[in-house]
Amino acid sequence: MDSDTVTTESVTEFTLDLFAWIQGFTDSLVRPWNAYQLLIVLAVFVVAHLLASVLKPRLHDWMRTREGWPKWRMRALVIFHRRLRMILFVALIWIVIFVMREVTWPSRSYLLGIIANLSTAWLSIVLATRLIKNPVLRSIVRYGAWIWVALSITGAADDAQSLLESAAFSIGDTRLSLWLVVQAVVIVTALFTIARLVSTTTATTIRKNEDISPSMQVLAIKFLQVTLYGAAFFMGLRLVGVDLTGLAFLSGAIGVGLGFGLQKVVSNLVSGIIILLDKSIKPGDVISLGDTFGWINSLGARYVSVVTRDGKEYLIPNEDLITGQVVNWSHSNEYVRLDIFFGTAYGDDPHIVRDIAIQAAKSVDRVLSFKAPVCHIVGFGDSSVDYILRFWIRDPTGGLTNIRGNVYLALWDAFQENGISIPFPQREVKMLEGSQLATNDTLD
Repeated sequence: MDSDTVTTESVTEFTLDLFAWIQGFTDSLVRPWNAYQLLIVLAVFVVAHLLASVLKPRLHDWMRTREGWPKWRMRALVIFHRRLRMILFVALIWIVIFVMREVTWPSRSYLLGIIANLSTAWLSIVLATRLIKNPVLRSIVRYGAWIWVALSITGAADDAQSLLESAAFSIGDTRLSLWLVVQAVVIVTALFTIARLVSTTTATTIRKNEDISPSMQVLAIKFLQVTLYGAAFFMGLRLVGVDLTGLAFLSGAIGVGLGFGLQKVVSNLVSGIIILLDKSIKPGDVISLGDTFGWINSLGARYVSVVTRDGKEYLIPNEDLITGQVVNWSHSNEYVRLDIFFGTAYGDDPHIVRDIAIQAAKSVDRVLSFKAPVCHIVGFGDSSVDYILRFWIRDPTGGLTNIRGNVYLALWDAFQENGISIPFPQREVKMLEGSQLATNDTLD
């Protein structure tokens, strides 16, 4: 008998059993006590809804006064606030079941027990799957787990497992079934969730360690994430019985693909590792690359995020930072020297001009006083004496153009107060002797 025939028979058998269970459950509802139990469930839900409507606003107001609490405690309170009605329903229905089993026969609370178990399972699964950040994956795991728990509670889990195991196909010596796929998804998802929690907690600890440089922090966190997620993936496949020896062929195929089609991707990955190791740039550094000037926002596996003063975020490939000429304004320290050029008329005393320029630069807020500005003559131009004014700042993230503009403005005000003139090109037209000025009338 081939696999298609087995699968068809299994589906038919499972469908018949499911219809038989549904018919039996429907017939049981016509019994008086089962109908009463449904009414009790409805009444418990209404009471839980009314209690939640009263308690939620008060709990919300109380939560607003707990601003100093740790984040994990506030998150737990938010989840409790959102699921308050369900929590009250589960608590109340179990109280009702306990009372009924004490004063009546257990059979008169059988349906209540099934509903209570299903409700408790749903509440537990919802709370547990909050750890999964991906909303699509969270929904798949949430509803899949609850369906399986519901089948287990109703006694249909064995038939469902047999059906999933019968839907299979073979690849060489490996037999893959839907049941194996479901197991793999559940186990790998659980391991990935644990890996994410461990990596998040460890990353927070690493970032708080001031003895580790920002570049090494990023490298350690990336290495930790790759290790944990890789281990979770292979452990999950191993736990469900997948033969990992076949991955050797897949690794060779991936190597060929990397060699031909992913050269740039691999180059950027390797460049990113080199950047993290040699600490040439790190988050917070101010860099210039071509026409791009900004500070490092984050270091990624493939690119570096650079945010400019106008709010634009450039994603620069790591390879460009390795092969190109990068100006790191804060590589070894945060002090930056800026130069501006200006000229004054030949009639102004250069000694006075230099003193005025230095005092003007000192009057600007961001200019450092302990690294005193200096002013030098750099040449005698056609119509001006040319100077260079040098000053230091230690916050290049605050911008360079604006500080230069402020110093120029301070120079302008100081020159106006002291009668220092800034020459500009002027043209003088002289009429030669015997020449005449032609006008439109003369030309006509």
